[in-house]
Amino acid sequence: MESEKLSNAFLRLVKIMDELREQCPWDRKQTIHTLRTLSIEELYELTDAILTEDWPGIKEELGDIFLHLLFYARIAREQNRFELADVLNGISDKLISRHPHIYGDVKVESEEDVKRNWENLKLKEGKKSVLGGVPASLPAMVKAIRLQEKSKQVGFEWDNREQVWDKVEEEQLELAEAVRSGDKSHIEEEFGDLMFSMINYARFLSIDAETALERTNRKFINRFEKMEEAVGLSGKQMNDLSLAELDAIWNEIKKQKTTD
Repeated sequence: MESEKLSNAFLRLVKIMDELREQCPWDRKQTIHTLRTLSIEELYELTDAILTEDWPGIKEELGDIFLHLLFYARIAREQNRFELADVLNGISDKLISRHPHIYGDVKVESEEDVKRNWENLKLKEGKKSVLGGVPASLPAMVKAIRLQEKSKQVGFEWDNREQVWDKVEEEQLELAEAVRSGDKSHIEEEFGDLMFSMINYARFLSIDAETALERTNRKFINRFEKMEEAVGLSGKQMNDLSLAELDAIWNEIKKQKTTD
């Protein structure tokens, strides 16, 4: 009964997508290129909902993403590229092939064994590098995390977090030296190296660097808006106060219990 309910819901959305593509002027006009930026926006909206654990929002954004996936498949069918069934069967076949510990006789002991097998299977399928699956257009921090995770699967990894922190300190010294040189290109390079090392350290602490930074972003926004409110209640503008005065207000706000 549950599978019938899921099938009916999925086919209903497929039917609606077909009707929109055939009857709505806006939907008829869309291409894979015009949809691309909209899809990225929808994905970011989903990540926003995930960060705040907004389950109604997660449900809504998942629906929007499902619609986009069907939209791409519909356009592909129109151009005789592939069918929606090819997409669904393709991912099913891939999952079965890359989980031989479930659908075959391979034995694994841990999550790391699964990840290592996954990368080895991708190489056997013709991938030239374990890093080849990392999209070039990923935001830099997310890309750094994925590059480090993937290189780990072939043994290119520090033994412990103390070694990683030593690397962080080494990169800090190199950045300081670059700053003293005044060479902007060299400063940028060393700053990037330090960030990459810090992201690596976050992995060894079992935290997600992207999530950690976004939490700080949200905390800053929350506190800054409260500072603006406090200044406004005094009848002044932010520009009327010195940095020391603003900093004093900021420190008072930091003492307040917040939910960010």
